[in-house]
Amino acid sequence: MTTTADALWATSLRRWNAVCWVLFAAMAVGITALSHGVDRYAALALLGSVALCFAVLDRRPAHRVVRPHGYLVVLVIALCGLAYLRTSYAALFMVTLPHYWMFGRTPRISLAFLGLATVGTLLGSWVRQGWSGEFFGESVVGTLIVVAVGVLIGLWARAVVEQSSERARLIEELERTQAELTEAHLRQGAAEERERMAREIHDTLAQGFASIVVLAEAARAGLAIDPGRSARQLVSIESTARENLAEARELVGSARAGGAHPGSVAQTLQRIVERFAEDTGLSVAVELADLDFDQQTRIALLRCTQESLANVRKHARASTVGVVLARRPHGVELEVTDDGTGFVVEASTGFGLDGMRKRLAELGGRLTVTSSVGDGTRILAVIPA
Repeated sequence: MTTTADALWATSLRRWNAVCWVLFAAMAVGITALSHGVDRYAALALLGSVALCFAVLDRRPAHRVVRPHGYLVVLVIALCGLAYLRTSYAALFMVTLPHYWMFGRTPRISLAFLGLATVGTLLGSWVRQGWSGEFFGESVVGTLIVVAVGVLIGLWARAVVEQSSERARLIEELERTQAELTEAHLRQGAAEERERMAREIHDTLAQGFASIVVLAEAARAGLAIDPGRSARQLVSIESTARENLAEARELVGSARAGGAHPGSVAQTLQRIVERFAEDTGLSVAVELADLDFDQQTRIALLRCTQESLANVRKHARASTVGVVLARRPHGVELEVTDDGTGFVVEASTGFGLDGMRKRLAELGGRLTVTSSVGDGTRILAVIPA
């Protein structure tokens, strides 16, 4: 993947390469104008070899016709020759200083080639001039100044490039991490929504269908013995089916959040308990305080009551049930008890109890289940005030 730093670096290289060609041309003109005889042609040949290798390296990098280090070797030789000929070697040195950093694979290799170029340049000048004042005044001092500036600029530029590359890499990793985090949040949100819908379906539609099945079986069994009771059970089946249809429409269309019916919590729970008593024939003791709650608390209390009574219907084989809703100093309590067969709480793996715990936990509440085989069951839901 191409980063912004890579694109900027490539653009800078193209601009510098264009400048190099202009300066190569200017040096060729200078050599032609200032040199004479054999020195002119030798200098032009050396400059031409550098330009040719650079052109091949710049235009055909994928074919590896000229490798970067090979080009640097040619450049060092050309500098030595031009220094010996005393023709534009300083200009070529300054023009090509960035190439040592561009084509050296590591800072150590770049400095090594730069050192070879420096030594070669001084050696060429010394062979031609000897230990003269001109050699020390122009060649040595000028070359060392150029090299020192080139080293400082090269190390600085390489550090900037490395920092830019590292910054671009970190930005790319951050963007990738953010994308992964967003995807994880979406998956988590989808999973939580599926769990919420499963809980709603379990606490509403599934319980209604279970009631319809039980009532239908009882009505069919009592048709010949007690037709009046069977007729009442058929009416209950019809009412439960209509409620289930309304619940399904609300779940699909979100007409009312959570499907909580209007009216006080006490009135809603009273209707649920009366329907339960009518359908099952059990004795139900009710104590419901008329309290006002927010929508989430209303839904939680409603669903916990429905689930608890459904468990009594399906599993408890009880004769008496108690439902108490009261406000305590620490919050509101909903208690559902029965005198049925009971069960081992630790061995329970049902979806209903787990769903109630999660509903209450979302409101900062808790569910306490107390039961043992033969001793009935007590369900206590507590929601902080």
